[in-house]
Amino acid sequence: MMITAKNVWKIFGNNAAQVLENHDRSKSRDEVQAETGHVVAVKDVTFEVKRGECFVIMGLSGSGKSTLLRTLTRLIEPTGGEISIDGHEVRDLNQKDLRELRRSKVAMVFQHFGLFPHRNVIENISYGLEVRGVGKLDRTKRANEILDLVGLAGWGERFPRELSGGMQQRVGLARAMATDPEILFFDEPFSALDPLIRREMQDELLGLQDTLKKTLVFITHDFLEAIKMGDQIAIMKDGEIVQIGTPEEIVANPIDDYVRDFTEDVPRYKVLSVGKVMRPASNDLDPAHSVKASAKIDSIIAQAAETDKPFAVVDSAGVIVGEIDRSTILKAMNVHG
Repeated sequence: MMITAKNVWKIFGNNAAQVLENHDRSKSRDEVQAETGHVVAVKDVTFEVKRGECFVIMGLSGSGKSTLLRTLTRLIEPTGGEISIDGHEVRDLNQKDLRELRRSKVAMVFQHFGLFPHRNVIENISYGLEVRGVGKLDRTKRANEILDLVGLAGWGERFPRELSGGMQQRVGLARAMATDPEILFFDEPFSALDPLIRREMQDELLGLQDTLKKTLVFITHDFLEAIKMGDQIAIMKDGEIVQIGTPEEIVANPIDDYVRDFTEDVPRYKVLSVGKVMRPASNDLDPAHSVKASAKIDSIIAQAAETDKPFAVVDSAGVIVGEIDRSTILKAMNVHG
């Protein structure tokens, strides 16, 4: 695993360690605050992030998601638990080794772009390389390569004030990528952007991820963004993770009413796979008239509209595992919650 968090806690207050050791862990966040004056921001969180996947942490404002992200590299010191990044036990690192981990392994992209107003685009992108001591010629070359990758070739001499919000966020993304980190942390990076620009940036990041295969941890309060971006989604409430799963698993099987509320307006046919809604295979299916079990329902609607004949559903090895037809698809499209 690239990132492992086990029983992570963050309690704000003067006696946080003592509160963690002594308090009844079944009590709610409000009860702990009323009794101790301490705030439980992250409560007993455990998850794993595989190398090369996008792991989305989703929750409403105040759910603890941004605090959790910051505990992973000790930008906020966790009160308890274990955190491992690429085999390094983060809580055991001294300050020198922690700084090196942040510089060499991890980069962050924030909602507010954090660009230096007195530096042009190239100088902003190459800042991390400059801190590392990379020569000007090499860091400028690298910055121009990344600039091209995020679709801003030719804008290197401009200053942040001359850029739109979407362009500034592309520069922020380029700056994070310039040092070639293995892990990218995103804290609601697109939430300040207009909806159209936001969708463009989501698509841009997904396209880059297809090419670069970085490990991403992505924070959002938007469930539609979560299911678009995430290979796995962790949903937080009051400092706790209430459900972890693929977008399909969460939409198909929300664990409680809190999660179900997020899924109600989701177009299920865009999330659910054929294998999730297929019925048992009959005996007279034509293997040549088939669709993959992993295909999204959305991708076969046009095919199904042209025939009453059921499709054989095949797994990755080409073995028939079920069947699906127009009526099954329509049923899946019309079911909610």
